[in-house]
Amino acid sequence: MKHLLLAGVMALIATTATAQEIRPQEQARLDRYERLAGRALLDGLSRGSPADVAALGTALSGTPQVAFDPSLQGEWRCRTMKLGGSAALVVYTNFKCHMTLDNTGVTFEKLSGSQRTSGRIEMRGGRAVYLGVGYVSNEQPQSYSDLAPDFEGTGTITPDVAVFERISETRARLMFPAPINESDFDILELTR
Repeated sequence: MKHLLLAGVMALIATTATAQEIRPQEQARLDRYERLAGRALLDGLSRGSPADVAALGTALSGTPQVAFDPSLQGEWRCRTMKLGGSAALVVYTNFKCHMTLDNTGVTFEKLSGSQRTSGRIEMRGGRAVYLGVGYVSNEQPQSYSDLAPDFEGTGTITPDVAVFERISETRARLMFPAPINESDFDILELTR
């Protein structure tokens, strides 16, 4: 029964998906994804504390599954790992996140902590891609599709782009190449 439900959801997403348009500056960040990840991971692994390196290893373990599955729905714990930049690797504590599956993808929100993000995960070029807006908790963000074409971000609101991978019903990750603030590569580890 679960396989039939999953097949139905995937067919619905594939036939009705109308992905929001990606701005050229976020596409450029996605185009450099592998290079940015490699450099940031090498830096984090070589200079991070043993506890942070172990947390990074756990976050990156596991083979990605089908991106969209009914198990995504609901509350998640999420913690950010910042790689590269002034600090090689910083692992934060868990915060609250929420995912809502619909017929075109997933709405994702980081609901607690001082740095938040809100947006959509949709299929693009064979992979699940997150387009959203990062913001500090006292700001009211607009949607990604409403960002001005030339908006590059401020200290409190930023355009976000990430690759999404679901590992299991209880694990997933969002990986942000070249985030606007503080680091070279961010991982948002999602667990239940």
